Amino acid sequence: MSQIVLQAENLTKIYRSAENQLVVLDQISFSVEQGNSISIIGPSGSGKTTLLGLCAGLDTPSSGVISLMGFRLNTMSEDDRAYIRNLYVGFVFQNFQLLSTLTALENVMVPLELRGEKNVADKAKDLLNRVGLAARMQHYPSQLSGGEQQRVAMARAFITDPKILFADEPTGNLDEENAHHITELLFGMNKEQGTTLVLVTHNLELAQRTQRILRMKGGKLVQEVYSQAFGIGH
Repeated sequence: MSQIVLQAENLTKIYRSAENQLVVLDQISFSVEQGNSISIIGPSGSGKTTLLGLCAGLDTPSSGVISLMGFRLNTMSEDDRAYIRNLYVGFVFQNFQLLSTLTALENVMVPLELRGEKNVADKAKDLLNRVGLAARMQHYPSQLSGGEQQRVAMARAFITDPKILFADEPTGNLDEENAHHITELLFGMNKEQGTTLVLVTHNLELAQRTQRILRMKGGKLVQEVYSQAFGIGH
């Protein structure tokens, strides 16, 4: 029986002001097993990125339970959630999130250095080679194209051998050709390492590459389908 690595139970996120409250997520429940892939789709403002942030422990829910690798994130301190993320989680964002003062190689090395590991350059070089950037390792983000920056981000995400990878619109800022390359790298490396993938995307073609698709609308989970029988309407 496969291990459940991510489980959301009745996740709700409400932002309150003096007179009003905004329900961003409303009673969301789902689970993901080790090695599986799942995409979260829906219009802008439907709560996709908020849900991803809760699942990764970047924020806490107003109510409900989120368990990652068996740890209840909603009961943990921010420091403890950060520790769990560093142990088990990889991230790929739409805007790359590279450190501008570090080279491509140094950016990839950061997650392992944060763990206190030594002699990590060889592993970082190997990953940059695998994503086709062997000749660009000493370049800074400003010297790289968008597609190259996202490949650096991909190498950085996988250097910790994450159990689960969260990808938020990983092809959103790329042209069609680069988006295709990043998609192939993402799913190829994910399969090779047996990583669980949780993907937020507007791209239905990209979503179809995952095993399951969750569709959100107005903060609610309105449909769940297996992508082989993809039948999502509007």
